[in-house]
Amino acid sequence: MNKLKVALGTLGGTGFLPFAPGTWASLLSLFLIHPVGSRFGVEGLLTLILAGSVLSLWTSKVCVDKWGEDPPEFVMDEFAGQCVVFLFAGFSGNLLDDWMMLSSGFFLFRIFDILKPFGINRLQHLPSGFGILLDDLLAGFYAFWVLNTIVFMLSVSS
Repeated sequence: MNKLKVALGTLGGTGFLPFAPGTWASLLSLFLIHPVGSRFGVEGLLTLILAGSVLSLWTSKVCVDKWGEDPPEFVMDEFAGQCVVFLFAGFSGNLLDDWMMLSSGFFLFRIFDILKPFGINRLQHLPSGFGILLDDLLAGFYAFWVLNTIVFMLSVSS
């Protein structure tokens, strides 16, 4: 069971990639987020957020016991947080048309996840896997808010 939890918590081994495994996990998440969001919309993305959150909470203890507090190898929380960014993205379904939204949301999420402003850092200190997960969900929410503000401003100005 622990091997399964490590495999899921590292997002199929993505957490073992060198140089910023959280960034790799966020980038690879886009390859599931886009088709699910395009096909199933908000309901599909809510399902991904819920699944990523449940898996994050279920697998985090094994990973923390193995590598220490909030280990870089554990990236399931990045998956859940990255999904939040695109909750109401309204993808066209065409990757070429949606690449700007995907890349902008990806970069915004990474900025908030890495810098941890506006209370994100405080969430990290909550007990168990909750702190590990909630800081990424809040980073995803802030990136969601900024991305949707930009999209709204661009639509108003055109």
